[in-house]
Amino acid sequence: MSFLRSNRTSAALLLAAAVLGLAIANSPLADAAHSIQQSHIGWPGIGLDLSVGHWISDGILAIFFFIVAIELKHEFTEGDLNSVGKAIRPAIAALGGILVPIAIYLAFTWGSGYEGGWPIPTATDIAFALGVLAVVGRGLPTTVRAFLLALAVLDDLAGILFIAVFFTTGAQIGLILLGALLAVLFGFLSWRYARLRRDAVRPSQTRHRGLEWVLIIGMVAVGLATWYVVYQSGIHATIAGVALGFAMHRKPAHRARYLIEPFSNVIVLPLFAFSAALVTIPSLGETPLEAPFWGIIVALPVGKLIGIVGATLLADRILRSRQAPVLRFGDMIAAGALGGIGFTVSLLMNDLAFADNRAIADQGVLAVIIGSAISIVVSVFVVRLRARHYRALRLSEKDAA
Repeated sequence: MSFLRSNRTSAALLLAAAVLGLAIANSPLADAAHSIQQSHIGWPGIGLDLSVGHWISDGILAIFFFIVAIELKHEFTEGDLNSVGKAIRPAIAALGGILVPIAIYLAFTWGSGYEGGWPIPTATDIAFALGVLAVVGRGLPTTVRAFLLALAVLDDLAGILFIAVFFTTGAQIGLILLGALLAVLFGFLSWRYARLRRDAVRPSQTRHRGLEWVLIIGMVAVGLATWYVVYQSGIHATIAGVALGFAMHRKPAHRARYLIEPFSNVIVLPLFAFSAALVTIPSLGETPLEAPFWGIIVALPVGKLIGIVGATLLADRILRSRQAPVLRFGDMIAAGALGGIGFTVSLLMNDLAFADNRAIADQGVLAVIIGSAISIVVSVFVVRLRARHYRALRLSEKDAA
């Protein structure tokens, strides 16, 4: 089962699913695939009447974000980002990777009437970025992956916030607060479970085994309730997974991640990649390419790279008196190139931003695909070079010893 937990296995399945989705969406099978994706499954009586595509993007994808939140919490508390000096860098890098693409997009679209698409190039597709890193980044220090993970998650959270604030109407504060309370309750139950597990090593406490199962069932029920409340509140439902992952006690969280990770790698991520990539590449014909196309296609690969590298250098300069830089300059370029893979979240925000203009939305789809593809090619080249550098460095150190 260990190979199912491998990042390389996950990346291979994810990339294969994405290629298959694009191929089917641009083949004679496209109509049948879109028909299945748009068919509805649910319980209208309780407000759950989602399409298959939305069950994937809003439902099971929350499991992946739950795992990511657990890993990120570990990095912030026990791992490579366990100090303020280390943790603040990816936050500043994420901010730079958001502001610079916005500025580039607005520079292309100012006065065109399409300025509202500025959130599109701000997203980093965490699944694809980590997938590329896993496939070609063998030998890189763990700090690079931890930095990229933190950067990408903060980036995705910013994207979800943009969706909630700028593309969502009728968000219900009461339900948002209720979701937060349920996440706190989930955290309390996990803490209580951890206490029981600790006490169970004592012979006198073995009678509490039954209570452990009650707590497990309670956590599952509260977790599902949290997702439902967050979904009904108008906020993107995957944020429930993030909240639950951060709220969960450390020890049961590690166990939950170990058990769920194979399911996420083999089913959740490939399904999500396939559904998100089920995009028909638009036939533009004689239609001129408008400002949003150029803004997106430049802002994703170029804006992300400049923003992330520039902000990381700035953070190192500000914090240099306290701590040495976390990443070398070459590693910053690798992280910046990977950050330009916007794909899924960018496609979602493109559809929301240009929902009333199908022609511009089609151009946006093409720009996101091309911009992300450019970032993938650049990141594969840079990450390979950095991985080769570190492998050679370790070999020379071993020979010197």
